[in-house]
Amino acid sequence: MKLIHIVAGNVMGGAQRYALDICRHFASEGDEVIAVTRDTLAIDTQFRLAGITLVHAPLRDYPDLFSSLALKPLLQSAPKNQPVIVHVHRYRDALTAILARRLAQRPDVRIVISRHICQPAKDNWLRRFIYRQIDANIFGSEFSRSTFLSTWPQSRFPFDPARLQVAYDSRNTTPTLLPEPERGAVTAMYHGYLREGKGLMTLLSALALLKDTRLRLKIVGSGDAEYIDALRNRAITLGIMDKIDWHYNTEDPAALIEHCHFGILPSESPEAGGMANIDYMAAGRVQISTFNSAQSEYMTPGVEALQVPPHDPEALAAAMRRLYSDKDLRLHMDRNAYITYTKSLSWEIFISRIKKIYTQYAPVTSSK
Repeated sequence: MKLIHIVAGNVMGGAQRYALDICRHFASEGDEVIAVTRDTLAIDTQFRLAGITLVHAPLRDYPDLFSSLALKPLLQSAPKNQPVIVHVHRYRDALTAILARRLAQRPDVRIVISRHICQPAKDNWLRRFIYRQIDANIFGSEFSRSTFLSTWPQSRFPFDPARLQVAYDSRNTTPTLLPEPERGAVTAMYHGYLREGKGLMTLLSALALLKDTRLRLKIVGSGDAEYIDALRNRAITLGIMDKIDWHYNTEDPAALIEHCHFGILPSESPEAGGMANIDYMAAGRVQISTFNSAQSEYMTPGVEALQVPPHDPEALAAAMRRLYSDKDLRLHMDRNAYITYTKSLSWEIFISRIKKIYTQYAPVTSSK
């Protein structure tokens, strides 16, 4: 198989790590794997370290003929009897792949997209064209898939809905039930994008209610500099800067989980999947999470996680205090999280689903 992954973006966020994990897996199985990127150091470095061949393209907004022309020879060079998959993460890149498929006269090429946001589908002539030409659309949860389809409440879809598939996120890593840190204060951790909608201002307000404890907080991720400044200013105003360790643009945020006692993901916007949630479960770490979207599909309140409502610093502070003060509870829920991951969310389960999706449908263009 020849797998071409189009990886846009300038930082190693969740979608980029998702793509890297898939590329690493298929490369390890001997498949030909190519990543098409914007020539961005942060992304290219990680793919080069994994031994993935890189090709650069502009990867701009619609229309992006230059990127289609860069992709064209990659499709043409594949033998006719070799399965070719182009996996993208944005609809604009799907259009780039569709045009490249036509330019290369390779109707046998499959185009697959993973959707990492949770929003209703856009319904216009261009999007309808793209939806019809994509061979499979992968969602990280049933909630995300249902939200996408809510654009057409009467189930009058302008495409085949069977091509919309769910594959719960996972990580290409060996799960480990990590022991708690032996030294230091009890530490909580948030990791992910630093932006509006993630509940970070609520988290800071909750931490301010815990000044009587020695609880520390790691905030790990990347985001807009202006928003990060607003977070830091808020922490200063609340008098909690000395309780926070900031980790910006960390290459692999999940690597810091072993240094924390529990995770916190207080999202206030609907989440398409749960990569950060999964990171804690794979490491055997209990977490505090809002259950405002897909979380209930793979976690049970009181089993792997404590549930809090969004926008509620008092409830979040109470949950943080509970895990801070009760080591036995943490260890019990740590093990629950690890067991759920290994039984239902492991990399083996995820990648077998991806392989099936890659080969399940004949290319749209060849079926006409």
